Amino acid sequence: MRLSIIIPVLNEAGALESLLAPLQAWRAAGCEVIVVDGGSVDSSRDIAGGLCDALVEAPRGRASQMNAGARMAQGDALLFLHADTRLPADAPDLVRAALEAGALWGRFDVRIAGCSRWLPLVSRMVNWRSRLTGVATGDQAIFIRRDVFERCGGFADLPLMEDVELTKRLRRLARPACLRGPALTSGRRWDRHGAWRTILLMWRLRAEYFLGADPRRLALKYGYAPRDV
Repeated sequence: MRLSIIIPVLNEAGALESLLAPLQAWRAAGCEVIVVDGGSVDSSRDIAGGLCDALVEAPRGRASQMNAGARMAQGDALLFLHADTRLPADAPDLVRAALEAGALWGRFDVRIAGCSRWLPLVSRMVNWRSRLTGVATGDQAIFIRRDVFERCGGFADLPLMEDVELTKRLRRLARPACLRGPALTSGRRWDRHGAWRTILLMWRLRAEYFLGADPRRLALKYGYAPRDV
């Protein structure tokens, strides 16, 4: 089972080399690495060009970029990796084992790296909630069989919550494989805005989304500037 790793980026020059360098061993072992740029104005494309199998341009927005990468992918399975997330060295083997054992999709437990002493607790809460609900976020490195991704129509083109929306649909097909990993993701937002303030913001945004709020308005609250449709 060949694995395609799809990485959406936007002005991530400072993080890309440290992300892509360890993935060269995965490429040598048969994994495909696709970087999808959403219009970076820094040196992201130059850095990525020699460290991936394909460099794709797509309209800005993680959903749009990840869908574009999936269309280019040659693998039997897709793994969507954020630029500020790092996976364990044996992640491809873990993913293949889970899918070959019958899982349709899955995600990793997450560990948030940062300065706040509350982040270990936050990480445990995220993992517990994900196991309980069967819903995952992009920081958890969602992976899925290619045929299942195509059957469910990929990511909805939302400026925020595209990961939650997809995994809620996938949950109707099967519960996720929950790999302990963990995926190590940046806590820069938590450090910048404060742990509890960020927790409350995320809870409020998620609650508003479930109550039908416009994802574009939620994205603005979160600090994203959605592209014009």
